[in-house]
Amino acid sequence: MKSPIAGIAALFVLFAVLIVGYGSVFTVDMTEQSLVVRLGEPIRVVTEPGLNFKAPFIDTVISIDKRILDLENPSQEVIASDQKRLVVDAFARYRIKNALRFYQSIGTIQAANIQLTTLLNAALRRVLGEVTFIQVVRDEREALMARIRDQLDREADGYGIQVADVRIRRADLPEQNSQAVYQRMQTERQREAAEFRAQGGQKAQEIRSNADREATIIVAEANSTAERVRGEGDGERNRLFAEAYGKDQDFFAFYRSMTAYETGLKSNDTRFLLRPDSDFFRFFGNPSGKAAGPAAATGGPGSAGTAAAVQPAAPKP
Repeated sequence: MKSPIAGIAALFVLFAVLIVGYGSVFTVDMTEQSLVVRLGEPIRVVTEPGLNFKAPFIDTVISIDKRILDLENPSQEVIASDQKRLVVDAFARYRIKNALRFYQSIGTIQAANIQLTTLLNAALRRVLGEVTFIQVVRDEREALMARIRDQLDREADGYGIQVADVRIRRADLPEQNSQAVYQRMQTERQREAAEFRAQGGQKAQEIRSNADREATIIVAEANSTAERVRGEGDGERNRLFAEAYGKDQDFFAFYRSMTAYETGLKSNDTRFLLRPDSDFFRFFGNPSGKAAGPAAATGGPGSAGTAAAVQPAAPKP
């Protein structure tokens, strides 16, 4: 029969073995690298994931992240080479490439972020202080970010850190400077608009003056041509009248009288204040337009007809 003391001792030994075994193994995750420290002195770095062994009670395992980490830098005010102030908002991405050096120089991620923030701000001031505002904002932004990354990577190498990337999220003037620049740009655009408007008005006035001058010249030339054509027409008409008068004086007199009747006897008013025996209506009394003979004067035959022919031409009461 076994003694109870032997059973208790066996249980104690088994418990001790379990404790020692549990303290002798550790697991390395895929996202981590582990540093084994013995009595405060680093002895090895484990970068491969899996199960590993260490001396129990005297070895300590420190896990260090091996993923790419973020560094958010607060906005900084930088003076460019053209003496313009810039508010720069930047961030960085880094990873721990040497766990032993990182542990010996800094120790923790929080301390690394503080140290890298200082280095990043110094790199920003050095690089951006050598270029102008336009180069930072528009022309050479990519090249400047690469220069900042290279400088920060060289300085962070002593801490076992590799800088993967540096990006400038925003680079702009301070608020008060932005308002002043906006006002200056607005004033400049208004001045240019006023200048363009004045040039357009001047050009319009020149075009209008040229058009008025050309119109005056064209109208004058047209009037001159019209007067010349009218004069030629009047001359031709007078020539034709002269020829007609030379060929048949009676017909010419009859034509002129008909024209006078057409002009004088308007459709809205045919009243005339004339003597009944006026020469104007002589063709009403005699188709030939000649004065009545002695028979008409003595009241002989035909005198009544002549009086009757002339009577309608008398003015209406």
